[in-house]
Amino acid sequence: MAFLTLKDGTGLYFEDIGKGRPIVFIHGWPLSGAMWEYQVEPLMRAGFRCVTYDRRGFGRSDKPGEGYDYATLADDVAQLIEHLELRDATLVGFSMGGGEVVEYLSTHQKDGRVARAVLVSSVVPFLLKTSDNPDGVDARMFFDRQQALRNDRPGFLTEFAEKFFGVGIITSPISMPMLAATREMAMQASPIATIQCVHTFSHTDFRAKAAAIKIPVLVIHGDSDENVPIEISGKRAAELIPNAELKIYPGASHGLFFTHKTDLNADLAAFASEGRIALAEAAE
Repeated sequence: MAFLTLKDGTGLYFEDIGKGRPIVFIHGWPLSGAMWEYQVEPLMRAGFRCVTYDRRGFGRSDKPGEGYDYATLADDVAQLIEHLELRDATLVGFSMGGGEVVEYLSTHQKDGRVARAVLVSSVVPFLLKTSDNPDGVDARMFFDRQQALRNDRPGFLTEFAEKFFGVGIITSPISMPMLAATREMAMQASPIATIQCVHTFSHTDFRAKAAAIKIPVLVIHGDSDENVPIEISGKRAAELIPNAELKIYPGASHGLFFTHKTDLNADLAAFASEGRIALAEAAE
């Protein structure tokens, strides 16, 4: 087990596996770096160095009572990248993690350690409904989510996991054990971090910062994502970011890192490699 002690004394759990061009994975809310299990092993075999970590307050990292704003969270990413002395890295952010990607590129990209970025089912550029963002999500929904977490966190997370993967009344794209494992992963998080991060990812406006990104960005989003609808997130992010490519996964829900892992892994390998051996060839 590896921990990085951050500048404020918080212990950040991380895993650094494989050799080659680095890919840094930022997990979604309310999970941990363990969600990337189905990316790390195949991409490592394809010749990549895979770095995952648990956001402060989540997984095996320390759980302070504060520090859940994007400025602090992106600074945590920067400290990890510097600690590992990464260069020519691909930064991959899922859901809430997309915000850390944009914040990092806006604030910490001066040394050029990150060469390209991927936003997967990301909250970028801005979820909240406001006068200048009329198609966003009403603030009441996020308030209700926080209240549900305070009232019955296991109950809320059980229902959340089903919607997360697009589980319906008749069919399910995942197994019941996978649903249970996802809930248990979420339950490892601090209740404080879980609740505070709802406000962070819903109320942070990344529109100006997204428009200023200068490196290549791949935006991947499912067109059946009910947690973060593609119309107000993925499509708009691709329109705002100057050098962005949008790839839509038909029928994919929010948790496409599992339901569409084969497609995602191939797309990540191709985007991060710039001509290196393809994932499918490496797996043979």
